Amino acid sequence: MNGMTILGFLLIVLGIVGLVFGGVTYTKDKDTTEIGPIDITVKEKEHVHIPPALAVTALVGGALLLVAGARRRGV
Repeated sequence: MNGMTILGFLLIVLGIVGLVFGGVTYTKDKDTTEIGPIDITVKEKEHVHIPPALAVTALVGGALLLVAGARRRGV
């Protein structure tokens, strides 16, 4: 697998995630205070929104990279 094929797969996965879920949600730990042996930690949920137009563009671009990678190899 060459770099164009791997990038194509990644763009296709990102496009599918963007269309199906509307983005990616992750949890970020944030230390707020330490009182002796006790640590108080706050967990914040962050959401990265992927617009549908960008998701479709990623899908099309990923497909084009897969085709270009296959042609470059001579398949």
